[in-house]
Amino acid sequence: MNEVIMAKYGEIALKGLNKNTFEDILVRNIKRRFKKLGSFEITRNQSTIYIKPLEEVDIDKAVEVLKTVFGIAAIQRAAVLPKDFDEIVKQGMPYLEEALSTARTFKVGAKRSDKKFPLKSPDIQRELGAAILEAYPHLTVDVHDPDITVMCEIRDTNAYLSAARIMGAGGIPVGSSGQALLLLSGGIDSPVAAYMMAKRGINVDAIHFQSPPYTSERALMKVESLCEELVPYCGNIRFYCVPFTEIQEALRDNCPEEYFTVIMRRLMMKIANHFCRENEYKALITGESVGQVASQTIMALGCTDRVAEVPVFRPVIGMDKREIVEIARKIGTFETSTLPYEDCCTVFTPKHPRTKPVIEEVEAAEAAFDFAPLLEKAIKETEIKDFKI
Repeated sequence: MNEVIMAKYGEIALKGLNKNTFEDILVRNIKRRFKKLGSFEITRNQSTIYIKPLEEVDIDKAVEVLKTVFGIAAIQRAAVLPKDFDEIVKQGMPYLEEALSTARTFKVGAKRSDKKFPLKSPDIQRELGAAILEAYPHLTVDVHDPDITVMCEIRDTNAYLSAARIMGAGGIPVGSSGQALLLLSGGIDSPVAAYMMAKRGINVDAIHFQSPPYTSERALMKVESLCEELVPYCGNIRFYCVPFTEIQEALRDNCPEEYFTVIMRRLMMKIANHFCRENEYKALITGESVGQVASQTIMALGCTDRVAEVPVFRPVIGMDKREIVEIARKIGTFETSTLPYEDCCTVFTPKHPRTKPVIEEVEAAEAAFDFAPLLEKAIKETEIKDFKI
């Protein structure tokens, strides 16, 4: 029996005249993700992408990959059947056995895109439901909260029968909203921020600031592992690793301790600005959440934003830690983020940071030392690595 995966999209269907552009990007993303899985025929019709294996492949693995592709609202694994109701029942009952044999309740849904099909949608639901009850007498109908929803779709060329609707990642396709650069620390928040902006169609690359010997090689390996864990959602990630030790030591020796963190963040932004200019990133992304730490008060964030040359996106800005952790667990970055290897943000942490810094005082404290040569040196010595699907 022929089997396909049907990937349904939701938000893309509302894009009007731009719909084809979003569809093209989504299909391209799926093809890229499926390269290592085998050969597939991928077509689209009526807000659905049909993925047909052309050889023996691991369908379960293909479905798992699709669950990480932004732009897909739902996934159905379906049998491809003739548009003949008797054949739908004859071939469909064995196909549904694995799903229905362990269920207790079910309902039937139907869509009839081909209006020439003799049975209307309510008739298909009724007749197919009766056939299922006859084949699987242990089942009962529950139209409100069934264990299984059997879906029968009558389309232009075939009928499609499925028994499992799997939630997709939602959002819009990565690559449909431009490129941005993530300040990736190694904590819980910034990988979640990357995930959330990728969900809005942004191609995300990452920049990390390393301060050996104050931070270890394992701390860098931890951040690189986070990049690898984000790739299934974000696609290919270019990773910039900036040597930050000399800059932090200069901060320690020349700036007021209470302003250390906010000035450090401003210097990070200035380095990130350079890579934005060189690579046409149109925004920066951070994992900052208002009030979570002293450097994330409204006034502190305002001080760092003063030096940003592009918009700064903070998708977790209004979340509490529990909400952020929940997403981190879902996308598989939590365990890595909580490994006990500290990043450079914990180096020389002031005992009493200013939670309400005044921008004029911050700028004066920063201007007391000429950081420009150290910034230029760090940029030149930045190492670049690519993480690919």
